[in-house]
Amino acid sequence: MPDAPGVRFVAADFTDPSTLELIDLHLEGMRRFSPPESVHALDRSGLTAPDVDLRIGVMDGRAVVMGAVRALPGGGVELKSMRVRPEHLGQGLGRAMLEHLIALAQARGARRISLETGSGAAFAPALSLYGARGFRSGPAFGDYEATDFNQFLHLDLTTGGTAA
Repeated sequence: MPDAPGVRFVAADFTDPSTLELIDLHLEGMRRFSPPESVHALDRSGLTAPDVDLRIGVMDGRAVVMGAVRALPGGGVELKSMRVRPEHLGQGLGRAMLEHLIALAQARGARRISLETGSGAAFAPALSLYGARGFRSGPAFGDYEATDFNQFLHLDLTTGGTAA
């Protein structure tokens, strides 16, 4: 799983202040742009659960991008907690992290990647990224329930990472 130029992808170090700051930034953004009942972002304790693997993109010793995969029953994974620091937006770091997580899921034998996300302008860049990579709208999964706010995207890995 190659790194992006200038970025090294590593397992999260939950003692690193820049990692904790990035997690808190993500949670704050999800709370700001989502109705309270639709905030499904994992907090620090959720990201340390045994079925979650949080990855960090490090640049110059500082966490600049993050993303996680969580194991799902039936051979799939859920994509969680994608976030790029605002000062690094537009540099391809989100795309690089997404590719890193897809490769990680494939290496673990996952058959599908699913995600839950929101609606509205704040979510448009992420939706564009996922759509460009081949994620397609689909049904709710896991414990999620569909609402007017959230949406569910899936990527079938059995076809080489093309749309489900």
